[in-house]
Amino acid sequence: MGFKCGIVGLPNVGKSTLFNALTQTAAAQAANYPFCTIEPNVGEVAVPDPRLDDLVRIASSKEKIPTRLTFVDIAGLVRGASKGEGLGNQFLANIREVDAIAHVVRCFTDGDVTHVEGKVDPAADIETIETELMLADLDSLERRAVALEKKAKGADKEAKESLDLVNRALPLLREGKPARLVERKPDEEKLFQSLGLMTAKPVLYVCNVDETDADKGNAYSDAVFARAKAEGAIAVVVSAKIESEIAVMPEADQAEFLEAVGLTEPGLNRVIRAGYDLLGLVTYFTVGPKEARAWTITKGTRAPGAAGVIHSDFEKGFIRAETIAFQDYTTLGGESGARDAGKLRLEGKDYVVQDGDVLHFRFAN
Repeated sequence: MGFKCGIVGLPNVGKSTLFNALTQTAAAQAANYPFCTIEPNVGEVAVPDPRLDDLVRIASSKEKIPTRLTFVDIAGLVRGASKGEGLGNQFLANIREVDAIAHVVRCFTDGDVTHVEGKVDPAADIETIETELMLADLDSLERRAVALEKKAKGADKEAKESLDLVNRALPLLREGKPARLVERKPDEEKLFQSLGLMTAKPVLYVCNVDETDADKGNAYSDAVFARAKAEGAIAVVVSAKIESEIAVMPEADQAEFLEAVGLTEPGLNRVIRAGYDLLGLVTYFTVGPKEARAWTITKGTRAPGAAGVIHSDFEKGFIRAETIAFQDYTTLGGESGARDAGKLRLEGKDYVVQDGDVLHFRFAN
């Protein structure tokens, strides 16, 4: 399943440095001038999950395959992007293609790194990006409303429903509020998402701080966290500079380095997990002597849908799912122990897969 998290922000806030560290590549050129990233760079990263290590150990699996998340490094937006300033139209089109937004905010002071607005002001930076996305969404909906109104006068039920959602979103955007605040019912969500609104996407604020603030953040990041809490968004603190150093360091040296800078794990682990949570994703596992593997599904996915992530034939011919909760699997020493203790359950088509479930699917060919 192709879940994508787009990395956005003003130029020179550390987006490409963060992306390079995330993917441990130099695919995105990190340079101290705007628009050094012309095409979006795409990288897949493993979602850190220590549970997978436990499963490998218990089952003596030969291979460990973690679940993955895709990050897209999108070139820096500038004021006026919604009107085509800079490389605005191209950037905005790239943002529309992702499932969530990781908004990198400059929370560090460095006279050697130019700030496109001339000063370090996280709140103003966030407003600039949010305003450009709202203006682009507003323009898109105003143009779309005309066509929908014509269709809605006929017998086009979907057009009427879409127009209703558009008419709920437009007043918010005109007031300078993001489309994600539109009140909607669960059964309207799919149609709402089809509108392709950038300000409807969930947001993760990534506070890029100085090396000395990597453990606890600073006053700048505190302000971003307060904003995120008020919006119902998520925020994390990282030092992109530290993360880029860790990314090219031998694994054996990483723990000592992290301890020296007051960290217990790379900040990027928090970014990846936060992105995973932001998208409403959960993990289930398949385990055997050949491999222990993590699979990504959205919360609320039923067993046949979860099986379909492995192969469409699994979903079409689904019979049942042999299910063991992660805690039972590890506590009881694996599948045989869980079976003997009566903790292996047979679940049918209506079962909602839970995070950490160890599953074995039975299906008809």
